[in-house]
Amino acid sequence: MYQQMIFVNLAVNDVDASKKFFTELGYTINPQFTTEDCACVVISDTIVAMLLSKQRYADFTKKEIADSTRTSEVLLCLSAESREKVDELVDKALAAGGSASGETQDHGFMYGRAFDDPDGHTWEVMWMDPAAVQG
Repeated sequence: MYQQMIFVNLAVNDVDASKKFFTELGYTINPQFTTEDCACVVISDTIVAMLLSKQRYADFTKKEIADSTRTSEVLLCLSAESREKVDELVDKALAAGGSASGETQDHGFMYGRAFDDPDGHTWEVMWMDPAAVQG
């Protein structure tokens, strides 16, 4: 069965600083698709973040590039296998230079926290009890 992938393209101020941040979270950089203007961050087998310099990002759009430190252009949400894994990833992000975003969401069957990366993009990390999904 074909597994559809998502390539999230984000404008960043400093490609090298962004590479450092995401590798500190435990993700890998795919050198085949990484240049001085772009970093290919492998999040999973089906999720890839393409971190592009603003100059390179502008090659793909005629729209004004959002200042993600002042406006929200997207909320990115990653699943986690447990509550502990939510905390682990967000704590790594904070230690690597990210900042906390919003309040912890604890609904018993669902738990989530969020962080902003150094460029201001908001990443939510969420765990949901599999029994609640089936129910």
